[in-house]
Parts: sequence; structure tokens; C-alpha cells
Amino acid sequence: MKAGIVGLPNVGKSTLFNCLSNAKAQSANFPFCTIEPNIGVVNVPDARLQKLEELVNPERVLPATVDIVDIAGLVKGASKGEGLGNQFLGNIRETDAILHVLRCFDNDNIVHVDGSVDPIRDKETIDMELQLKDLEAVDKKLEKVKKASRTGNKDAQKEEAVLVAIKTGLESGISVRAIEISEDDRTEFVKPLQFITDKPVLYVCNVDEDAAVSGNAYVEKVKENVAVENAEVIVLAVGTEADITELETYEERQMFLEDLGLEEPGSAKLIRGAYKLLNLETYFTAGEKEVRAWTIPVGATAPQAAGVIHTDFEKGFIRAEVIGYNDYATYGSEAKVKEAGKMRVEGKEYIVKDGDVMHFRFNV
Repeated sequence: MKAGIVGLPNVGKSTLFNCLSNAKAQSANFPFCTIEPNIGVVNVPDARLQKLEELVNPERVLPATVDIVDIAGLVKGASKGEGLGNQFLGNIRETDAILHVLRCFDNDNIVHVDGSVDPIRDKETIDMELQLKDLEAVDKKLEKVKKASRTGNKDAQKEEAVLVAIKTGLESGISVRAIEISEDDRTEFVKPLQFITDKPVLYVCNVDEDAAVSGNAYVEKVKENVAVENAEVIVLAVGTEADITELETYEERQMFLEDLGLEEPGSAKLIRGAYKLLNLETYFTAGEKEVRAWTIPVGATAPQAAGVIHTDFEKGFIRAEVIGYNDYATYGSEAKVKEAGKMRVEGKEYIVKDGDVMHFRFNV
């Protein structure tokens, strides 16, 4: 599962990517510096993992991860191949969610591709390019569906009505995710087409250091503008975050954060936001050898969760021994949880809850 960082050139995408992944994507003060998408595997910060480490004292600890892709800056006309448009749009299509970086700071030393700072205009520029690309896709699909629809095929007629609603929405500047379509129709007709503007989005307002805690007027405009999309907005001082990652020790980083009035780096919130955006959650395994966070889609069953460790675990699944994270933290060890009668045995139908500590029994 991948989240792609998008935005206009020079809004702080590659700097943000570097913060998140500690990979050093090239970052320069001109457009098209990032051409090939950089992919970073990023650890998901989770206080529960640290607590389990304290209680179990394992040989090693492995956090959950999420893939972040740094996609080059889009420009006006990208949908028609301007800049390196088609390549960029192809890269976005391959991601599962979008982190849309908006410039919400003034700085005469950093050139804005359109000559002035206006995050709403920037957002609309990108939205329009993505919508135009989706419009191309819906037109192609409609051509095929209309032929089947004319023969009296009921399914094709139903699909045609959904596609026409999407086409009308896109032509009015509405992204697919914000068009009113029933869940069943969305699952059957919309999801398979992988529209770019149907991907979940998190808006990242890149501010200067002074606005890191409470945002600024630009941020308020963004929040107002995206309210109809039911999208989340995160405020991040990307340049400051970059400075924090350069510090050598944890203590130095904490002192820096305290001076800013922050409890944790904004990048940690962003990574958790991306994880949630991708509809992912975590379960844990805890033993002397290792404490590990495993990533599963929300709604996964116990055998599916076991299959993340090894396909044999899923094939030969017998049962899962499950401890809720809060019970593990409260009682302090697996043995004490068992004594208190708080360990549960669950079968194939069990839907895993975020934070479950699990042990699988299987037979191959």
C-alpha cells in the first residue's frame, strides 16, 4: 500500500519526503528536479510498541511500515503531457492514497511557480489536472458501456447512469471522491476504474516555523475550502521538520520540539495519518525473540492477519489466542493476563481489532 506525495513544484514535497524517510531525494529550487518517483519505506510511530518493548524486553523490535512515494511537481497542462505530465499522472495512479502538499508560507527566496502564494489556487490547479485525466478515462469507458447499454443490457444501463454522473461531476470541477454515488455502485462500477480523484486525500499545509503549532490565515482558507470533501488537513513546518531530523540525539530533538511548543514531530502525525488514510491498522506479536507490529487492512479476519506473517499460517489456521492491547499493558505480561482470564481464543470468523496482541495456532 502506497501513499503518494503530490503538489506543485517548490511547495516542499521532496523536503517532506526526506524528513519522512531519511532518504535524500534531490531537493532544488526549480521545477522538475524530481523526475523518477522516490519510494521510502517509513516506520509508523506507535507508543504501544514502545510499551510492549518495555514489558517483554525482546531481542528486537520491528515497527509497522508504510510506503511513501515522492512524485514530481505537477504543473498546468500536465493532463495533456505538459512538464512531464503523463509520467507523473501514471505514478499517482499507482498509489493508494494522496498526500497533497500546499504551500502556506511566504518566502521571497523560494520561487513559486505561479509567482505568488495562494494555496487554494494551487489546489485547484492540481485538482483540475487530475480531474481532466479522470475525464479522459470516464469518456473511454462510456464509449464501451453505451454500446452494451443500447442492446438493452440492464447492468450496462446501470453502469452508464453512474458513469454519466461521474462525467457531469468532473466537468463541474468535482472530484470523484466528492460525487454522490451509492456505496454499492461505488464498489461495483467506480472502484475498478481506479480514478485518480477517487483516492483518499490528506492535505498537508506547509507553514513556516512560527505557524507550526496553530497554523495561519492560509491554513484556515484551506480548511474552509476542503470541508465539503470530508478530508483531513495537517499543519506541518516542513523546513523545521527537516532541521529536527538532522539533530543527532533523541534528547536534542525533544528540546527543539519543546521550544516550538510541540509534543512530537509533525511528521509522526502525518505518517499515522497516511496509515489511516490507507485504511490500515496494526496488530502485534510479542515474545522474547521479537515484538513486532503487523499491518493489516481494517476489517481483516484472524486467518487473513495470520497470512501476513506467512501464507501457511492462513492456510492451516486453527485458532488465534488474543489479548487486547489495554489488557496487556494493564496486567504487564501474558502470564498475568491469562491468570486474570483476559486472554480470548478466537476462530476463523474473528475480525481483528487495532492493537490486538495475537498468537496463532496452525497446522500445515
